[in-house]
Amino acid sequence: MLFKMNDNPQDGRVAAHPEDSTAIAHILTDAYFKGIYEGDIRLLGSTFYPGTLLFGDAGGKPYFKTLAQYLDGVAHRQSPKDSGKPFKGEIVSIEVIQSIAVAKVHVKMYDFNYFELLSFHRLDGKWVIVNKMIADVEP
Repeated sequence: MLFKMNDNPQDGRVAAHPEDSTAIAHILTDAYFKGIYEGDIRLLGSTFYPGTLLFGDAGGKPYFKTLAQYLDGVAHRQSPKDSGKPFKGEIVSIEVIQSIAVAKVHVKMYDFNYFELLSFHRLDGKWVIVNKMIADVEP
C-alpha cells in the first residue's frame, strides 16, 4: 500500500494547546470578522502577515489578490455594517499543529456565501494569517 489514512490524527506529533485555538478564535472574532463587517482595513490588516496571497472563487469566477489589493477593495466598498445588509461570520473549526494552524470559517455577506480556509502561523509569539482561500458556495 502506498498510502494510508491515519486513524489517529492526534498521534503525539500534534501539540494540542487549547490556548492557541482560543487565541486564534479571538483574532477571528475581534479583528477579522469585525474588520470585514465594519470595513476597518487597519483592524482587518492586523490579522495578516505582509505579503499574504488570497485565492479561490467568488461569484463563479477565479479569485486571486495580493493582500494590498484585497485591503484596497475593502477600503473602497460599502461595508456590510453601512449597507444594513445581514452579515454573519462564524468559526467552523480550528486545527493547530505546533506553530501552524488552519481555521475554516463561514462568512455570509452581501450576496456571497463564503467558506474560507485561513492558514495561520505563529511568528514572534503572534498568530497571523499567511494564506486565505475562499469559495463562494450556493446556499
